[in-house]
Amino acid sequence: MHAFCDDSLGEHDAVGLAGAIRRGEVSAAEAARDATARLRAVAELNAVEVPLDPPALGGARGGVFAGVPTLVKDNTDYAGLPTGHGSAAFTPRPARRHAPFVRQLLSTGVTVLGKTRLPEFGFSPSTEYEDAAPVRNPWHTGHSAGGSSGGAAALVAAGAVPLAHANDGGGSIRIPAACCGLVGLKPTRGRVAGNDQSRHLPIDLVTDGVVTRTVRDSAAFLAAAERHLRSPKLPPVGLVEGPSGRRLRVGFLHDSPAGVPCDDDTRAAVTATADALRGLGHRVEPVGMDLDPRFTEDFLTYWGMLSFLLGATGRTLGEGFDRHRMDGLSRGLREEYVKRWRDTPGVVRRLKRAREGYAAAFRGLDLVLTPVLAHPAPALGHLAPTVPYATLVERILAYVAYTPIDNVVGTPSLSLPSPHATAAGLPVGVLLSGRPGSERTLLEAAFALEAERPLRRIQDV
Repeated sequence: MHAFCDDSLGEHDAVGLAGAIRRGEVSAAEAARDATARLRAVAELNAVEVPLDPPALGGARGGVFAGVPTLVKDNTDYAGLPTGHGSAAFTPRPARRHAPFVRQLLSTGVTVLGKTRLPEFGFSPSTEYEDAAPVRNPWHTGHSAGGSSGGAAALVAAGAVPLAHANDGGGSIRIPAACCGLVGLKPTRGRVAGNDQSRHLPIDLVTDGVVTRTVRDSAAFLAAAERHLRSPKLPPVGLVEGPSGRRLRVGFLHDSPAGVPCDDDTRAAVTATADALRGLGHRVEPVGMDLDPRFTEDFLTYWGMLSFLLGATGRTLGEGFDRHRMDGLSRGLREEYVKRWRDTPGVVRRLKRAREGYAAAFRGLDLVLTPVLAHPAPALGHLAPTVPYATLVERILAYVAYTPIDNVVGTPSLSLPSPHATAAGLPVGVLLSGRPGSERTLLEAAFALEAERPLRRIQDV
């Protein structure tokens, strides 16, 4: 299911559409009108939470994306709109002001059309609910669009908007990008404006960004965001416009550091990407990653702590909050945490030490190549919050086995679609991860791979 048609948006990516608007070939109002029509055309994807009518035109007239339509994820405050966090446990109030990242996003000049759906509090890697319709994958509507930025990814992949806001606390930019055949860059911790939900916690897991259909859109966004706010603690990225001539040393692995194996389609995609990098002149070799064997359990306990805190403070989010109405995954995480809350200091200490094993794996390397997920997007229902908690967690851990380490360590990583697809036509993503502050290297490598192996387009299928 897609919305590509012969209107003002055409087949433009965000950079292309912004250029057409600057040249006067189309207007920002026309782009907003046609994007709104496209959103209606793919309404069966169930990806929009709150439409904004009329759209918020004119973020920053001189911005790199001036007039480009987009949407904000519904766990982030946009003034005047409610922030529901994907939860039925409360009635959200309209936000009084924009979140810091929304101000950064608006500085690029985008037109906001509304807010996208996410699973409850962003905990699940699939955007599904107990009592509401799931977000559907436009490549195969019987499958998951990923999570937690599933609404954003579904709409970008379907061509409703060229890019959309996403954020990532355990893979939530990169997972839906992989499920929907998109580019998803999780920046280094501190690269963009801090996320209100996590920046005061012992480990700040969450980083904001966008999902896009092209590498150049992700690169242009990061450069524009940096012009609005640049971290003095990180090397500047600047505008990356293509591959570099530098030859890289790349490590790769198929199975996760925790020993979770990937399926045959995913293994083939990673192997083909490693071969493509070799063909581009890079040195590519297998690598191991020596993480504490308790890493997965510790990350799950930390995730449970977040659910516990939300259950304790949820009344600040809106009216009538009832933690007993949180969904099965949220409740299960909270209940398991209550059993082991005394372990919290040790969990935090071990997670912070994960940077040592991660740094050791990068010794002598520029990038590490892995799968994004252990298998492509599952059928809807496989990861629904109605699945018994123990079974659901077992399925999640057998699926999301690669992305959380970058959140714990704070390093950047980028999900890139493979040109390969499953027999059902589902996308398969590969993950490039780098050292802190190495977004330029990631983007240059992604540009090279994109040029070598053009990305699949849903409108051509």
